[in-house]
This record gives sequence, C-alpha cells and structure tokens, in this order.
Amino acid sequence: MPPQHTVTEAAELLPFLFENWPDMKRTRIKQWLKFGSVRVNDHSVTRHDHKLKPGDKITIKVGHAPQKAAPPMPSGLSIVHEDEAIIVLNKGSGWLTVATDSGNGRTAYAALTDHVRATDARNRVWIVHRLDRDTSGLIVFAKTEPYKRVLQQNWHRFDKTYLAIVEGVMKRDSGTLRCHLNEEFSLRVRSVPPGEDTREAITHFKVLKRTHNSTLVELKLETGRRHQLRVHLSDMGHPIVGDKPYGAKTDPARRLALHASELRFIHPATDEKMFFELPLPGVLAKLV
Repeated sequence: MPPQHTVTEAAELLPFLFENWPDMKRTRIKQWLKFGSVRVNDHSVTRHDHKLKPGDKITIKVGHAPQKAAPPMPSGLSIVHEDEAIIVLNKGSGWLTVATDSGNGRTAYAALTDHVRATDARNRVWIVHRLDRDTSGLIVFAKTEPYKRVLQQNWHRFDKTYLAIVEGVMKRDSGTLRCHLNEEFSLRVRSVPPGEDTREAITHFKVLKRTHNSTLVELKLETGRRHQLRVHLSDMGHPIVGDKPYGAKTDPARRLALHASELRFIHPATDEKMFFELPLPGVLAKLV
C-alpha cells in the first residue's frame, strides 16, 4: 500500500482515494475515512467530499504507531504488536482482562489504558475478547470503538489456538469435542443436555506430546464459550494441570497450564492477514 500521494489537481477526497489506492476494496477505503485513518497534510479528515487542492499530501495512518515516550508495561504484560488500530498483548497468568464485579485484581485493560494515555490523555482502548485470569497468551484490544466492532463481528471467523498440558495420557491423537454448556454459575461452567438456556461448544484437539503422566495438547476453538476448553478436557477425564475447579489433582507450576498460543485474524483497517504466535511460557514448557 503506497504510504503517501500528493494531489496534482483539484479533486474531492473519496474519488481521489479510489483512484490512487486501486488495489484496496472500496468498502475498506470508506472505513478508513469513517475511522479517521485518512490524513490530509497530517490532519485526520473524515468527510468524503473534502476538497483537495494541488500540493496536498494524503497519507493513510494504519501502520505501526510511532514510538513515543511511554512507561514500560508492568511485569507480566508485554506488547507484541501495536499500530493505530489495534494492540496485541502477551498477557501473563494472574492478570485479569478487565475488572470483575468486585473490582479486585490487576487488569490488562487498566495497564493498556495507562499505556496509551501516556502519549495522549484522550486515548482509550476497547476490549475485543477475554482470557481467564489464569490463562496466559495472546489477547487483542482495539484503539477505537469502530475497530472493536469490526473485530468482534468477525471474531468467530478467525483462528484461535491454545496449548494445554492435561493430566494423564490421552489415548486419542486428535478429534473434535462437542457439548452444551450451562454458563449460569459464575465459578464453574457445566456441560448439560441441550436446552433453551444452553450453548453448544466445539473444540478441535491434537496431541503434540505425551509424558508418563501428562499430555501436551493443541486446541483450536470453533466456538468461544466461557471455560469451554476447561470443561471439554475435564469431561474427557483429562483436566488441565492446575485446574482444581475442574478436577485437576496436580499443580506443579502453581498456575493453570493453558496458553493462548496463536491468533490469525484480518486487520480491521487494512484487511491485512495478521498472524501472531507465542511459545509455551518457560514454567509450563518445563512440564513437557
């Protein structure tokens, strides 16, 4: 995508964008305008009929955000990727995504809010999806509400992969797990017969490694229900190591052995295919 074009003759903004970014979908270019990504002489412009004059410089600001002075992220959180639309975060175990009703606990949302406001007090972040407090790995935040909506509307189409270390030796090499979940109880989700108040959960699994008393499993979500992976593995008779609420008897790492390891999604501003991968944290890698 060309980073900049200079206007050579008077024109309206939207037709100019169509002409000079011919490889981009017209709907995407309209989203650039709507979300403030189009800049004329380094000023954000959202009107499609904005009058351009010769010499105006047009840029699309959806690439990496400039690195300005900001305090370092707290221990247990690190930014994997940041641009003007999204932040991809590596969330450590023990961090809440957002505050609970009780208001207790450290949150990734609060830490990222501090991060973006260090450069401009008006900045905000929006939650796209969540990870449990004790689950580590990749999580995405949006930097505008429209980008959040685009990501959430398409989230079911994107690929989310987890790694889990489970108790016992799995006999099956791969397969698909299905059940209906009752999410009524906040502390423990249950698999129940299908009903009006249940939601189907589907997970695809593949065994990566077996030890004498545990199994490393790759898990791909087809649905994204609360505690879906924990319930599915517990129902198999192989609860996740460290997952006492779902039947685990061991906790050698003093944390849940569940890690969001891969994310594939379409960038909400550029339509670029994004891929991020994080290996197992060292404390879990030592178990296998």
